[in-house]
Amino acid sequence: MSNFFQDVIAKDSRFNSVECISDPNLLEPVTRQLVFDIIAGAKDQGINLMIFETYRSQARQKHLFDTGKSKLEKVGVHHYGLACDIVLNVHGNPSWDSNFAFLGKLAHAHKMIWGGDWGTPDQHHSFIDADHVQRCRIKRQDALFAGTWYPDDAYNPYTDV
Repeated sequence: MSNFFQDVIAKDSRFNSVECISDPNLLEPVTRQLVFDIIAGAKDQGINLMIFETYRSQARQKHLFDTGKSKLEKVGVHHYGLACDIVLNVHGNPSWDSNFAFLGKLAHAHKMIWGGDWGTPDQHHSFIDADHVQRCRIKRQDALFAGTWYPDDAYNPYTDV
């Protein structure tokens, strides 16, 4: 099964980079467009956003974990071009100075899962990642990581129950 991860990400020279990568071209095309739509929707509300991180390698995730900057030791959906961290843009600099509830509403409106509620706002979540959006339902992550599933263009995580 050929997919964006295999065709683009796995072949990219930054595949094992420990640097923060904010290149939207490393987002799967549907995911990329949804991220741009979220940013445009925020701009319509007077909120200026920027992409902070798109692709993340396992080496970077391990570094973030080892330095206490992440609670996750293994990389997740960012590794597959299906997740993006979006933050406030304050004079060209990233800022996390917000409660990001607006991002949750925008993510849901654009068929993305928000890291503030992981697609299930009625459930308690011990891990919150409020600047994170992804186009993969939590229940699909194991198959994604195993290489047995990758979303097609029509995939909607909110109809994948």
